[in-house]
Amino acid sequence: MTELLRKAGMNACKPLATPIATNTQLDPGESDALDDPKPYRQLVGSLMYLLITRPDLAFAVNRLCQFMQAPTHAHWAALKRVLRYVKGTIDLGLRIAPSTTPVLHGFSDSDWAGCTIDRRSTGGYAVFLGPNLLSWVSKKQQTVARSSTEAEYKALADVAAEVTWVQSLLHELGLLPTTVPVLWCDNLGATYLCSNPVFHARTKHVEVDYHFVRDKVVSGALKVNFVTTHDQLADVFTKPLSAARFNDLRYKLGVVPCPPPA
Repeated sequence: MTELLRKAGMNACKPLATPIATNTQLDPGESDALDDPKPYRQLVGSLMYLLITRPDLAFAVNRLCQFMQAPTHAHWAALKRVLRYVKGTIDLGLRIAPSTTPVLHGFSDSDWAGCTIDRRSTGGYAVFLGPNLLSWVSKKQQTVARSSTEAEYKALADVAAEVTWVQSLLHELGLLPTTVPVLWCDNLGATYLCSNPVFHARTKHVEVDYHFVRDKVVSGALKVNFVTTHDQLADVFTKPLSAARFNDLRYKLGVVPCPPPA
């Protein structure tokens, strides 16, 4: 992180509490293109590497990556804001702790039609083993969702696939938990869709591969439960948040101050 700030010439920059403002709309063509996009691409690429231990940066970096081809001065300003956030949180890292109850569970969330350019939704998930965050993602969905339920259902399918992969890995290591993994979603329509075939008539236009999650629920391999929006940890991967909300979710993900080296 120190090297990243040095490359950007921002060693002494003023820190910020969040990586992206709640009212930020990064659209192409809203300002002049950068004369040389290479520094933008290099810094964003470095931030992608930093995501290995900093899930709190996932949404902001995902947004910045969408403009790698033709970044503008507005995108450069957004990048500098992320670096100012890094400056203020340079002591944070991902906490991994031993657990006596290694229960596998995941949170999924989506913002419906959040992108003003193509109206695609941004989906995100967080997969935990006990209290430890194992896997996370923030990405734009491949198709346009016609409802918030559809967008959330697609996000559920993504986290179901990830949990299935983690289960397979744990099984090979001889560490597979005995409990059924639980997926938490804050959209009631999406949770019903996972187990109630009556809703299938309303989703005939949804690609077949997204119904993967329903097959897992019917077979008993996964459970899908409702969680309130306030307790939805994946909220941090789908939209800009206020400083208080962002800091709360960051702590719950396990991104905390690192202890000093021995």
